Amino acid sequence: MIEYVPITLEYAIALLFAMLFCHIVDDYYLQGWLASAKQKKWWEKNSPDELYKHDYIMALAEHAFSWSFMIHLPVVITFIILGTPLHRVFISYLVNWLIHMFVDNLKANWLKINLIQDQIIHFIQIIITWWFVVIKLY
Repeated sequence: MIEYVPITLEYAIALLFAMLFCHIVDDYYLQGWLASAKQKKWWEKNSPDELYKHDYIMALAEHAFSWSFMIHLPVVITFIILGTPLHRVFISYLVNWLIHMFVDNLKANWLKINLIQDQIIHFIQIIITWWFVVIKLY
C-alpha cells in the first residue's frame, strides 16, 4: 500500500476556494468563443449548412472538458505533491465533465435554466467533488 501525507482541514478548505476560483476563471474568462458555439442557434445563424448541424455538441463537450480540468487542477497538483493516489480524481473528472455538459445544454439550448441556476448547480458540483475527492481522505 502506498503511503501518502494526509491533507489537513486548512489545506482542504484552501483547495475548495481554489476549485471555486478555477471555476470562475474557466466559466467566465477562458470560455471565449465556445460560449457562443455551444448554442445550437449560433450554428443555425452562422453556419446553416447541414454539415454543421451538431457542431454545438462538440463545443459543449470541449468547454465541459476544460471546466472539469480546471476545477480538478488544484487537487491534482496538491495530490501529486503529497503523493496521494489520483483514482478518485479520474472518476470525478469524468462525472463532472458529463454533468457540466448536460447543465450547460439545459441553459444554452433547451432554455430550461437561467445563469443563476446554472451557476448554483456548478457550485454544488464543486462542493460535492471537493467532498468526494478531498474530504473523504481527510
